[in-house]
Amino acid sequence: MSKKHGKQTVVFGKPVGIAATASVVGAKEGQGPLGTSFDIVEDDMMLGQKSWEAAESQLVKKAIDLCVKKSNTALSSFDYIIAGDLLNQNVGSVFGLLEAARPYLGIFGACSAMGEGLALGSMLIDGGFGDNILVAASSHFCTAEKQFRYPLEFGSQSPPTASWTVTGAGAAALSHNGGDVVVTGCTIGKMIDMGVKDASNMGAAMAGAAADTIMTHLQDKNLHPSHYDAIITGDLGYVGSDLLLQLLKKEGIDISQNHKDCGIEIFDKNTQDTQNGGSGCGCCATVFASHFYPHLQSERLSRILFVPTGALMSPLSVQQGKSIPSIAHAVVIERRGI
Repeated sequence: MSKKHGKQTVVFGKPVGIAATASVVGAKEGQGPLGTSFDIVEDDMMLGQKSWEAAESQLVKKAIDLCVKKSNTALSSFDYIIAGDLLNQNVGSVFGLLEAARPYLGIFGACSAMGEGLALGSMLIDGGFGDNILVAASSHFCTAEKQFRYPLEFGSQSPPTASWTVTGAGAAALSHNGGDVVVTGCTIGKMIDMGVKDASNMGAAMAGAAADTIMTHLQDKNLHPSHYDAIITGDLGYVGSDLLLQLLKKEGIDISQNHKDCGIEIFDKNTQDTQNGGSGCGCCATVFASHFYPHLQSERLSRILFVPTGALMSPLSVQQGKSIPSIAHAVVIERRGI
């Protein structure tokens, strides 16, 4: 029997449990509205390392180690680790997970990495290809600035549309044995190109992908937006979120009453000078792990559509004047038995 519904949506034969989550963030994130929710807040941006990239790898390692501990499952019992970041060749994940010595699947979906990882991990378990899978995503403000924008020493001024890359890593342990919170389906997004070429306006670049995936998911399942307590996008921030609502309203879909954005949730724009909000693979990963997952556990939420978004660019593509294609993957996460 096919598990595919409509054009792009999959409904799992058996819900895939989320046994545990973990989050590790930097000092700025710890000072934000969700500061007390994170498992670990690091005061040292270098995490005792000699480079920003090595520091990001430490974020990944700490998040995975803590997630394994909280899941009450031995690391050796995890069939795969699925992880992604923003760095060339995913070196943040690679060196952070090297000592784990587990089968590894590196993914690149930019800031959508946590959504992609949860979708792929759940598919593997539902398909019988594994019993326990770890998913992680990370970013670091300084590594992202160094790779995509300007050296920190340059002291460049950020425009109002720019996002602040989250220093953090989030992890989730998926299990066939279940749990109170489960993944029941997903909608794999298409690449959407809005024609945006400004790397300092990723919210506008990603809004089209978020709108397309959300609309497709609702149509594939014949659902009204109110079916979900919250429809949670990735790093659209204020600019991208406004555009998302406009794009969906043109299609007769209104999610304004239950839309949340991780890039908006993680920082206080009035006191933290983060412009458009948060971004980076670590944004959705840490906000989900520390905020929305506990809300599902405590029954403050019953069902969410988690839609991380990603800008599929590289330093080379930006230098060559290419536009910024984007992607969004939707994951249905709910409390078991609702």
